[in-house]
Amino acid sequence: MKPLLDIVVVTHNSADVVDDLLDSLPEALGEITANVVVVDNDSTDNTIDLLLKRDDCNVVVSPNVGYAAGINRGVHEGSGAEAILVLNPDTRLHEGCIAPLLSALRLPGTGIVAPRIISETGTPQLSLRRDYTILRALGLSRVKFAAFSEYVQEAEAYEQPHVIDWALGAVLMMTRECFDVLGGWDESFFLYSEETDLSLRARDHGLATRYEPRSVVMHIGGGSGRSGKTYAMQAINRVRLYRRRHNRAATWCFYGLTLARELMWATRGYPERRFVVAAMLRRSLRPAELKCSASLLPGWESQPS
Repeated sequence: MKPLLDIVVVTHNSADVVDDLLDSLPEALGEITANVVVVDNDSTDNTIDLLLKRDDCNVVVSPNVGYAAGINRGVHEGSGAEAILVLNPDTRLHEGCIAPLLSALRLPGTGIVAPRIISETGTPQLSLRRDYTILRALGLSRVKFAAFSEYVQEAEAYEQPHVIDWALGAVLMMTRECFDVLGGWDESFFLYSEETDLSLRARDHGLATRYEPRSVVMHIGGGSGRSGKTYAMQAINRVRLYRRRHNRAATWCFYGLTLARELMWATRGYPERRFVVAAMLRRSLRPAELKCSASLLPGWESQPS
């Protein structure tokens, strides 16, 4: 019989975390049947060796095609189950946490479900997010006003299930229908903003993203490392996503405020943010994987004039 769930994990130099994730799956699943596919994006450590020693997952060896493309590859290599669970390798699933996600996914009009995320110490992570806006481009989450904060910081928002704009992409369950309607995850982002884009496009098609706090997952974070390049991808992809949904004038404002935010961090002594500023201003420094160096406004060259 076809399993109820396809689980897709994308790894990249994840040898120190992926075994613990896979070991957590049986108790998380309980009686739920699942097919597990791990797509390795060109690891240079011993991730593949560890995976090939296991008998509880199918391993797909891939060049580093990016996170979204890895997910799409994993889904296509799966069993065709009606639900798809996407996991970062640096997560650990709590016992019985998958059943509540499946229940929430069956609510009418639902396309994506996100769980409660906690840290290694058990403290809640601010995993729920709001839409990108010009005011939120300033990065003033510390003021804790929704108009300025992309992060949902209100404690009560993490206690009850509800519809959200989007959530951290470390753990997301989606219906096969949603995946097919959207044509999968957008591979052009390579890394960062792909989960935001996914939820916003799902909403465009009338498919909500829901938060389900009965499902609890631990997220270590930083499993694939951070660098000036990855910070640049994060900042530039935010602009690229924003311009797909707004006009040119608004996008210039968003770009300018994003640049100002990164410059502020750079002047505070964060060298990786200095590279972000340089990459936003000098097109030749932008990560080649994003293919957005033809215009100062990231990605605008792919938009209608």
